[in-house]
This record gives sequence, structure tokens and C-alpha cells, in this order.
Amino acid sequence: MAQIVVLGAGIGGTPAVFELRKKLGAGHRITLINAVDYFQFIPSNPWVLVGWRTPQKVSVPLAKPLRKRDIELVVGTASAIHADARTVELSDGRTVPYDYLLVTTGAKLAFDEVPGLGPQAFTQSVCTLDHASQAWEKYQEFLKNPGPIVVGAVQGASCFGPAYETALIIDADLRKRRLRDKVPMTFVSSEPYVGHLGLGGVGDSKGMLESKLREHSISFIVNARVKEVRQGEMVVIEHGADGQAAGERTIPQVFSMLIPAFKGVDAVAGVPELCNPRGFVFVDEHQKSKKYPNIYSAGVCIAIAPKEPTPVPTGVPKTGYMIESMVSAAVDNIKAEIEGRPPEALASWNAICLADFGDSGMAFVAIPQIPPRNVTWTREGRWVHLAKIGFEKYFMGKMRSGVSEHGYERWTLDRLGIDRIKA
Repeated sequence: MAQIVVLGAGIGGTPAVFELRKKLGAGHRITLINAVDYFQFIPSNPWVLVGWRTPQKVSVPLAKPLRKRDIELVVGTASAIHADARTVELSDGRTVPYDYLLVTTGAKLAFDEVPGLGPQAFTQSVCTLDHASQAWEKYQEFLKNPGPIVVGAVQGASCFGPAYETALIIDADLRKRRLRDKVPMTFVSSEPYVGHLGLGGVGDSKGMLESKLREHSISFIVNARVKEVRQGEMVVIEHGADGQAAGERTIPQVFSMLIPAFKGVDAVAGVPELCNPRGFVFVDEHQKSKKYPNIYSAGVCIAIAPKEPTPVPTGVPKTGYMIESMVSAAVDNIKAEIEGRPPEALASWNAICLADFGDSGMAFVAIPQIPPRNVTWTREGRWVHLAKIGFEKYFMGKMRSGVSEHGYERWTLDRLGIDRIKA
């Protein structure tokens, strides 16, 4: 009997344990370690910020669905991974042994890299459900005395889609409340141009997103490095194409949401030779650690080098379908190794994204995610907003019932009207 431990119960780790149970059967022990006892559907957090969703609506208590599949849940924060001893140590002193470890921790949010950044300072976040819930509380205060809003992503960020979503969802919510005319809005991003997305753009994402921001009277500053956030204002340094500072601006803000740069979580980053200097896990084409043969990793926590240098540093996003394919490959390869076969499954690393803008949205398909690509497909319309609502219901239903398949590719491509595309 093998013991497989999955570290992190996010959009990768939670489906991973269900998929492991389905493919391995009942003869092996599967354990999920997570800091909290619930799954949270991160893509819905911009809706939580404006009160369109409650935390209960976008989270699932894990105990019942895991118990149905004979999967052990260990609630606790990992403080260290002892790779040579094959154990995960928790902050309360407990240890969990493993034969195979699948790291799906997501990222540590590097708010400390910019003075005044983060929910404990002067900006809000949609990176976790707790942050989005706090942002809703701050947003309710803002609605009583509205003023300038700033939304965006700071230098080193690798997750730009939620920033665009948040800006346009707030815009839609303020229009519904008849308050939009009282709120100047600015989008600030480290991207070299609007719609770069950390991917070198997807189709005409530059033109489409610029047009969307202009249509909704949202001014934008790109090639921007956030120097500091203070009460009531944000200091931004604009850069030229050569990367040199071109000027400094102070932007008034009463409410702001900025995506921070990401790092690897401490327990993972502390394992010798497992990670790059930012704490992201080095993996081979099979999602397997290049140093430790029984450690796999998938999702936001893996290391992917940017395709191209940008004047202000940007990272590469790990999107929903990309995470799905990584998890499935890792599960298949762990199964192969248990059965005495070499790992052969490969992740496709494609991007299929639904970006909601409150009452419309954009759909992006990039295959592969990093250019040059075989397929580039971009569309806009209210149907994307409705599709994202539908996918939220679909995915949350699967998590509540403990069904293994992610379903992102099948569900999304079917509704986009695109033939199923193989990597």
C-alpha cells in the first residue's frame, strides 16, 4: 500500500485527491493537507468583493466529500517538508509520512515587497476568500462615501485576469447602484501593454481590453511599478520600453485592489534544491521534481520562466485548464510509478479562460499558452458572463459530490462551440 499526500486543497489539490482515489482504487492511502477545512473557488472572489456572492456560496466544507471517498483530511499549516525522511511537518508538531507527495500549495502573497500593499495596509485583495470577504466589508464603507478607485497588478505579478475582472465588475456594480459617475477609476499594471496578461497577449487581447477600459471610462497606466501605497494615495513609477523610469505619479485612491507578486510558500521553498530563488518548484515534463523522485507538483506553485523580458517584471499565469492538465498528468504518473511503470503522462499547458466583466466578458483560448501558438481564439459578449456563472455551479457541484474530473476543458470548449482540441 502506498501513501500519497497532497499538500494544498485549492483548484488543483482538491480535484487531485478525488482523481487519485478514482484511478488508484481502494488499496492505497490518500491524505489531503490544508490550512483550512474547506475548499474555496478562487475565480468567484471578484464577485465576493462586490457582494454578488457570499463566502458560503463559493466554498465547500471538505470533511463530508472526502470521507465519502475514504480520503483523510489533515487540517494544519505545513511548516517543513523533510524530503529525505519523506514527511511533512505541521506547525503544531504533527508529522505526516508519504511515499509520494503532490505539492499544490498555490503561492505565498508577497505583499511585503511593496510598502503599504495588502489587506493589512492600504489595498484589498481577491487572492483568497478571506481577503475578498474583507474587501467586501471595505467596499460597503466605500459606497457610503465614494471616491477614486485604483485596481491592477504590481511588479512581479503573474495573475492579471482577476485584476481586469475586478475593475470591470466594480464598474458594473457601481453602474447598477447609480454611483459610477462619482468614482474616477484607474487601472495600474506592470504589463508592457493592456492585455499582455503575462502571455504576450492572446489574439487581439490588447485591442479588446483597451477598448473595454476606454468604453467604461477606466484610465490605465502600464509599464508601471507601484512604489508605495499610502492612506488616500498610491505612488506609481512609469517606465519606458527600455525599462528606465520615465516619471512618477501620485494617484488618489479611496479604495483599491492590487494583485501582488507571488512566491513559493515557506515550507516548500525551504526544501534544498526543490525550488527556484522565488520558491517555485522545478518540475520536468511529467510534473515531477527534478531533484526528488517521489515529489510531484502542479498549479501556481511550479516554476515557469517568462517567455520574454518585459520593462517591468511580470510572471507567467497558471490558468484553470492548465492546472487541470498538470494535475491529471501528475496523478497518472504517480499511478504508473506505484505500478512499476515509468511516468509518461504529459500536461498540455494550454490556456482556456473565461474572464467575467460583470455584465459581459471575454473568452480566451491559447494553445499552447506561451507563444508561438497553434490556436489563438478570443471572443467577447454577455454569454461569457453567463458561461462563467454556469461553470461556477458546475465545478462547485462536483466538489460537493466528490467527483474526480475537473471538467474545465470539456465543459468550456463545449460551451464555446470549439471542437475538442488535443495537445
